[in-house]
Amino acid sequence: MAAALSFYGVPVNLKRSSSRSVNYVQNVGCRRSLTIKCGLDDFIGGDLLKFDLGQWLSDVEEHKALAIYSPHEGGYEGRYLTRLRYQGYHFLDLSARGLGDPETTLTKIHPVCPAHVGKQPIARWYFPPEVDYRLSLLPPSSKGLVVWIIEAKVLSKSELQFLALLPTLRPKVKVIAECGNWRKFVWKPLKEIAGLTDENVANATGSPVLNFK
Repeated sequence: MAAALSFYGVPVNLKRSSSRSVNYVQNVGCRRSLTIKCGLDDFIGGDLLKFDLGQWLSDVEEHKALAIYSPHEGGYEGRYLTRLRYQGYHFLDLSARGLGDPETTLTKIHPVCPAHVGKQPIARWYFPPEVDYRLSLLPPSSKGLVVWIIEAKVLSKSELQFLALLPTLRPKVKVIAECGNWRKFVWKPLKEIAGLTDENVANATGSPVLNFK
């Protein structure tokens, strides 16, 4: 089966092979071929079938800190977030832009300077550590706290390393960092992205957890 198509005035030959792959041959000077292989989820829709949700839950429990890569159009990560919520997790959503030092913001009492707009005196307010404060508010039935950080691709390597170590410092915390984009929703252990070794994780020491009750 062969058909002739035209994209922006350039003739293109479309041939279908027996292996369910589509070959595009572009006739511009020299002949070049491109093979695209399609799976079942490409025909049905990536937002309808999620066969990897079970693997997603087991990897979150095993690695405790994951770096995720979602499609550019967005929306796919909602299925994975909802499945964690069904398991009994509560969420702390943060943006990496404007987060400041993750260690100070998440685990220590930290100052915040509000905008003075040029007419008001410069003030400094102190806020409790975000993670410890949210942990103190969790109900007894909660399975834990998931720190979901968007735009984590702007964080430095040392900041990603601290986020990878955060579940070791706070055992009831899981970390999900959006570190980039990909054609489909994929994830990796955050310690691999941050360049941490098992020895670094084992030697991690934390500050005492503050109780705000």
